[in-house]
Amino acid sequence: MTRDRLRALQRSLPHHRGPVILVDNGSTDGTAGFVRRHHPRVRVVENDGNLGAPARNVGVRLARTPYVAFADDDSWWAPGALERAADLFDAHPRLALLGARVLVGREQRLDPVSEEMRRSPLGVADDLPGPSVLGFLACGAVVRREAFLEAGGFDDVVFFFGEEERLAMDLAARGWGLAYADDVVAHHHPSRPGDPAGREALAVRNALLTAVLRRPWPVVARQTLRAVRHGRAGLRGLRDALPRLRRALARREALPPEVERDRRLLDRYIA
Repeated sequence: MTRDRLRALQRSLPHHRGPVILVDNGSTDGTAGFVRRHHPRVRVVENDGNLGAPARNVGVRLARTPYVAFADDDSWWAPGALERAADLFDAHPRLALLGARVLVGREQRLDPVSEEMRRSPLGVADDLPGPSVLGFLACGAVVRREAFLEAGGFDDVVFFFGEEERLAMDLAARGWGLAYADDVVAHHHPSRPGDPAGREALAVRNALLTAVLRRPWPVVARQTLRAVRHGRAGLRGLRDALPRLRRALARREALPPEVERDRRLLDRYIA
């Protein structure tokens, strides 16, 4: 999935192996034409506009493989990672999503989210290959196509940034397993965000919308209070959430007790 990030793609695309689907979210920088000319093996899908994270759903529906690995335009998979992931999916039929060890930048620093997944307090289920998780990094995740589509993929309420949490909870609610695998490695070379304050507000907005979509009302209330106390970015996030609240409420669905229990455990662990 990409949008106006041709320079990042020029670096990342040569690292990809196997069938590649590039979903373009309405780029105006010549991305589609460049990729078609220089990477003819890549299937390019051009959206009319910016679909946000749900653009990945387009790619998954077009895929004809049982497993699909996500990558951002600034990330790629280490040699052998996808073969290892496929072996793990083959050996664990309940596995719906595998979170990778994401190494950041030239220094190959372990992403903090990968560290949290590695130390997940949810333990290791007998039928999963690693620690159970209820979140992931989209740039370092492999999914079972059947399970992803069954759970509805990414949604246009959250749209982008933090979009992983709602999908993770919905997969678990359907009985699927999510696990972290330390020996499946992805590389991520992100650029610095151009608007840190805007990104902070977006995180507040999407955390609140995710809570409205799936969490009990006391959790929503705490999330709202946390946003108010977050200062200017928190208030901006609350304001930006308002136009999306109606859709979030229309799609609200309570989690099974066991999934909500695990989510609360993770809330305490991360806090």
